[in-house]
Amino acid sequence: MKNTLGKEERLKSRKLIEKLYSEGNSVKKFPLRMVYIQTKHTSNFPAQVGVSVPKRIFKLAVKRNRIKRLMRETYRLQKEIVYNNLDLPYVFMISYIGKEEIKYESLFVKMEELLTLFVEKTKKTTNEDIQL
Repeated sequence: MKNTLGKEERLKSRKLIEKLYSEGNSVKKFPLRMVYIQTKHTSNFPAQVGVSVPKRIFKLAVKRNRIKRLMRETYRLQKEIVYNNLDLPYVFMISYIGKEEIKYESLFVKMEELLTLFVEKTKKTTNEDIQL
């Protein structure tokens, strides 16, 4: 698998984003929060991802863009955690909920923990659905 994060893998659909926030579940690993939903999407990839940083907390666009860039990079390098464990297509949005910037190394670790938590939670719900 390529370690890229192309156009097909990014969440752009306004309808999917609205559906995600109205019906989605979430997992948290401070300072990251992931809202996800299992649904069909237009991509051939098992997941589409979006990242967001609140304007309310980080007023300067430079800081927001840097954090988003770091989040995309840490996801890009670790997306095989998600891709190797998903059977159904998912859409998710990763939001930064911290009050101050975090170093790349610690963000990398937090992203890894968040993705493994997401995989565990989705495996658990699919196992429960099978048993019902």
